[in-house]
Amino acid sequence: MQRIRLRYTKRGRLRFTSHRDFQRAFERALRRAEVPMAYSAGFTPHPKVSYANAAPTGTGSEAEYLEIALTEARDPQQLRALLDESLPAGLDVVDAVEARTSGLADRLTASVWELRLDGVEPAEAARAVAAFQAAETVEVQRMTKNGVRTFDARPAVAHLESVQNPETHSSQADRPTDRPCAILRLVVRHVTPAVRPDDVLSGLRAVADLAPPVPAAVTRLAQGLFDEETGTVTDPLAPDREAATAPTEAGTAAAATASA
Repeated sequence: MQRIRLRYTKRGRLRFTSHRDFQRAFERALRRAEVPMAYSAGFTPHPKVSYANAAPTGTGSEAEYLEIALTEARDPQQLRALLDESLPAGLDVVDAVEARTSGLADRLTASVWELRLDGVEPAEAARAVAAFQAAETVEVQRMTKNGVRTFDARPAVAHLESVQNPETHSSQADRPTDRPCAILRLVVRHVTPAVRPDDVLSGLRAVADLAPPVPAAVTRLAQGLFDEETGTVTDPLAPDREAATAPTEAGTAAAATASA
């Protein structure tokens, strides 16, 4: 059985696609592309697809991950192209590797987010960011099925900045263009309880009275293992790529030694 790991996107208006909607679309794409899927056992077999830390409905993403199990070996890049052609534009499969290591979900420990705040002056956003960073605690509230929950959002935010003149990934097709706009970039650790971009916005409102006049356009730019030393988020598929090249490099070195 071969396992393939894929990175896909949710762009433009398809950011409003729910996780269940994407699951249905992806299973249709698997059938359309004639992928030799492995299936679960039982009375209602399902394709063996493992989804990892899907973004909330309404947020865009450049870095969603899943893993599929195949009964026959396939070239990951050819499979990626077939699936990408079988999905609607906006749900794009942009990377594929053969799974050669374990623990993909364990490598998703942080996300990089972009928040587009239409109607907010960049200077106002920078002031709010400074107040958030200076705060020792930032208590926010979230409605859950058990009622309102209060928690500290500050420890989960590893980095927060107001970006000047960025190359934004947020869709502007349904956004006004003649108003001020601030762009925030943040790195959020995946902790319990989970801290989401809207929690950070609630925190900015609490510490600096920052209240965008329209809902923020939120896009996940990356997710992966958080490097505490550099403060960066690394590519979670990199270990699989490195494992794929290791035997080839070892064979080349052995051949060179033998010829010497």
